[in-house]
Amino acid sequence: MKIVIVGAGRAGLEVATHLTRIGHVVTVIDHDAAVTRRASEQYGLIALTGDATMAAMLEEADIAHSDVVVAMLRRDADNLAVALLARAAGVDRVMVRMRDNAYGPVYAAAGIDRVLSETDLIIGAVATAIEHEAIRHAMLLGNGSAVAFEVTIPEGSAAAGRTISELAALPGFPSSSVVAALYQADGTVEAPRGSSAVHVGTTVLLVSRTDEVGQALKVLTAS
Repeated sequence: MKIVIVGAGRAGLEVATHLTRIGHVVTVIDHDAAVTRRASEQYGLIALTGDATMAAMLEEADIAHSDVVVAMLRRDADNLAVALLARAAGVDRVMVRMRDNAYGPVYAAAGIDRVLSETDLIIGAVATAIEHEAIRHAMLLGNGSAVAFEVTIPEGSAAAGRTISELAALPGFPSSSVVAALYQADGTVEAPRGSSAVHVGTTVLLVSRTDEVGQALKVLTAS
């Protein structure tokens, strides 16, 4: 895909370099010449310097022929301007990083439905990890009603050696919880089936209702 990322800060560069590594054509735009020079010289990215809230700058990046435009600037007002200009240029997939949740209704009214809330990401990752020590990574889903999280099966866990079907049948396993993936200790990733087994060292990607995360963890980690 051809992707334009507006905002080459740390997060923007990380996303751009990852997408480039997996084969996409990525152009980044930033107003800071030092930042775009670093993006070009250090990371080998196509980098343009200028104000992306101006239509001419986006035209230079050829957004009309882009598959995706991602606005990751520091101000929501600027991200909104970029998103609206991209829509006007005919881009179907426009995504924005929202810093202030007050802009949620504004983005919705503008027809921008791919909004990544920085606040929600922080709450999902940090607050969930604070509350549950065993959780490695987490992300809020469904306006906070559910959590996707990773937990590694520890030594001595009663869940070790059981299949997904056996875990789901345990009396304490929450009915809302769904195993989405298994990361084995040797690095392989497995799409779980009922007969898939978890072992000591297996990392389980689980989606649970927020109020049932603790119970799901107890089943997976308790001795």
